[in-house]
Amino acid sequence: ALITRNLALAARQANGSRTVVAPCSACYLNLAKADYYMQERPILGENVNTALAAGGLHYQPGSLCIRHLLDVIINDVGLDVVQSKVVRPLTGLRVAPYLGCMVPRPDYDHRWSNPEYPNELDRLLKALGAEVIDFPLKTHCCGGHMTQIGPNTAFELIRRLVSSADQYEADVMAALCPMCQMNIDAYQGEMNRHFHTDYRMPIIFFTQLMGLAFGLDPKALGFGRELVSTKAMLKRIGVEPLEPIESAMPARPHKKEGLPMPRMSGH
Repeated sequence: ALITRNLALAARQANGSRTVVAPCSACYLNLAKADYYMQERPILGENVNTALAAGGLHYQPGSLCIRHLLDVIINDVGLDVVQSKVVRPLTGLRVAPYLGCMVPRPDYDHRWSNPEYPNELDRLLKALGAEVIDFPLKTHCCGGHMTQIGPNTAFELIRRLVSSADQYEADVMAALCPMCQMNIDAYQGEMNRHFHTDYRMPIIFFTQLMGLAFGLDPKALGFGRELVSTKAMLKRIGVEPLEPIESAMPARPHKKEGLPMPRMSGH
């Protein structure tokens, strides 16, 4: 019901549009699953709408089309248009395309080329001029919320991804999901401490690479705010690296009884 509430609100505000675009893989999957299950199981749909009615809402399953941002860029905007906007090609930058486990499966509307090894992100990165490595773990799990409830399991999942990208000599991982990007960036230091390794694999959101190729200011794109430095990656394409941007908000002391949080290098 909580997920479908967002669909009901979107439908109310649609103003003639039927499409909901999600740049987050988890949001995309949850919205798509809620819509699909309500269509497939009418009794479930009735129960959900009964709950929504308490807040004056109703959702007709199938009335909206839920799509991921990459799908829209590939199939609506088109790679020819993307390529025409490139003024700073990512020539010589070796990129590991990382989609994570939630975008291509289950693929209810058959939007992706392959549920296990889709090529959409590869094609986009190539249009930007990057050298895309054949990354075998592109749809493997990053651990998600396991960093909070089972850190040892999460660290192993992160290690597999980072070590594989390093083995294939990637300069950077490009993520399709902001949660995956945050997870691998924020907990890479913890993973290194856990396994006594020293991986320093930057991971950024795929639209940041689009912005670089389009000639946008790296600072405006969020570079300098990552935990694993992107300096070497930026130098590779002739961009002056940024110094890390310090947060204006003072760090709050961590409570021992709280959820595990990533520790910065040297802490």
